[in-house]
Formats: sequence, structure tokens, C-alpha cells
Amino acid sequence: MQAVILVGGFGTRLRPLTRDIPKQMLPVVDRPIIEHVVAHLAGHGVTRVVLSLGFRPEAFAYAYPDGTCAGLPLHYAVEPEPLDTAGAVRFAALEAGIDADDDTFLVLNGDVLTDLDIGAMVASHRSAGAEATLALTEVDDPSRYGVVPTDAEGRVVGFVEKPDAESAPSRWINAGTYVLEPSILDRIPDGRPVSIEREVFPAMAAEGCLHAMRSDAYWIDTGTPEAYIRAQLDLVDGTRGDLPAVHPSATVDPSAEVRRSIVMAGATVGPGAHLLNSIVMDGGRVGAGAVVADSVVGPGAHVGEGASLTDLTVIGATEMVGAGIELAGARVPGDS
Repeated sequence: MQAVILVGGFGTRLRPLTRDIPKQMLPVVDRPIIEHVVAHLAGHGVTRVVLSLGFRPEAFAYAYPDGTCAGLPLHYAVEPEPLDTAGAVRFAALEAGIDADDDTFLVLNGDVLTDLDIGAMVASHRSAGAEATLALTEVDDPSRYGVVPTDAEGRVVGFVEKPDAESAPSRWINAGTYVLEPSILDRIPDGRPVSIEREVFPAMAAEGCLHAMRSDAYWIDTGTPEAYIRAQLDLVDGTRGDLPAVHPSATVDPSAEVRRSIVMAGATVGPGAHLLNSIVMDGGRVGAGAVVADSVVGPGAHVGEGASLTDLTVIGATEMVGAGIELAGARVPGDS
């Protein structure tokens, strides 16, 4: 089975970390997000991955010069212009040689980390005779997402985009993984941006050929600083894994306090510094007595002595926060 992974977005919610690289190339503990996504697919029988690229496509080719990622061969499909989600799927599938005579294929949002049982989802799709099947996940607050009501047989009966929490028909949302028959490509107009969530899927739901499968598997959209931090902590605190939180090449002074935080390769944490629920990326430096709480220090960035970063402050690559500076909820640089 082949999978199309949508990785063409600008990652604006994660700026300044994504000023120069796609968000799927940001590291999560020990490897880029895209490698976590592809490794999950490889473990469920996917044999080839098509990357639907837009922003900074060269970053992927540079990272994977032999054309493989997590053991799977890659095909690059670079959009000539933004085509939205359905347009991107159509373009990438046709570029990769997927057509109406091919088999069922997968489509995934490239910034979602999940333990979804893809084999079970494909089996559900086929037993229902669906043309497309969506994975659904339950969230506490559905107001940031698209809620997907279904009937007793699992057919999708509508879409409610970002409803008020009080008026939402359920808390089951579109989880960004789809099983599709190649016939769906004929439903996507050529030559203009087309949204799969707002245009293609609602039309299919009206015809009764769109199904959904609920899953309580681990799921997180890494596209915000808060979620980017949490996805990493989940991999080191036992929630989803027990990877080392401090890279062997990092240097943490014995008097520093590091709690529920990630310190990546080549990073340094100075004497008396305090880290809590935070990420210090490759080569980042936290000076003596500095406090970094619920924040991200970008690659090669330097936090000066006695500085304080709190409330989801994000420091961009190679940026400098001066000694004693206090930042809360800030982005550095601020114009990113």
C-alpha cells in the first residue's frame, strides 16, 4: 500500500522555528517529525511514501539523499502552487503514478503523531465498501477542529467546522488519516485549490459513500508550541515511550534542575539553571541561573544568564536572549 503525506504547509503556528524549515523536519526528541510518521506507516505494511511538498521541499531531499526515510522509499511531488488539501492529494497521487486502476491508498497529515491501527482502519474501510474512510479521535475541546457526526453504521452524516464546545454534536473529530479508493481522484477538480475537508468529503457524505472509524489510540497534532512540547514529553515520560530526555552529547551542569524537559544534541544547560516542561534544541545554550518553563529554545539559540522564558515563549534558531531578560508568551524574533 502507498501513502501520500501532506507536508506542504508553512507551519505558521510554530514560527519562528519554521521560518526556514518545514515543520515536519523539526525534531521530536531524537529525529524529525516526518521520520516518526513514516516509521509508523512502515510498521503497518505501507511500502512506499509520496511526500506532497510545497514549502522548502529541498529540506527533505537534503535530509534523505538516498530517497528513503525510516526504511521506506520516498517519492517527491512538489506543488507548483498551493492547491489546498484535496488539490495536493490529486497532484501528488498523479505525480506518483497512482490512478483509477490502482489499489486503495492512504493520505495523512504530516504533522500528526498517532498510534492508530492502520490495518484495522483499512479492514473497516473495505468491509463497509466505502469510497473513503476517515479516522476519528476524541478530544476534550472540539472547538478547534472539524467534528464528524456518524450514523450507527459508521457513515459520515455531516461536518461541523470548529463548533462551540457547548453546541458540538460530539467530541469526535477528523484525525487527519484517510483511506481512499483511487476513484476519489476523479472527484477533485484540476487547476484550482480544492479542500478535501470542506468540498470533497461533504459531497461524498451526502452520497453515503464516506465512512469513519473511531479510535482511542494516541493522537496529537504537533502544530502548536504547546503540542510540540507535549508530543516530546510523551515520548520520554512513559506516556508513549521512554526515550532519553537528555542527549548523550548534551552538557547539563550538576547544579542545574531539569524537570520534564528535553535537552537535544550539543545543547548546554549552565549552573543553577531551571528547565521545566521545555525543549532545548540542538546546540541551544541556557545560561547560569536562567529559567525556561513551558518554552522552546531553538537550535543554536542562547539564553543569557538569569534570563526567564515562560508561557510558551519560542526562541528562533541562533537567536540571543540577553542576560536578565524576562519573556512570557513571546516569539523571538517578533516579526516571524
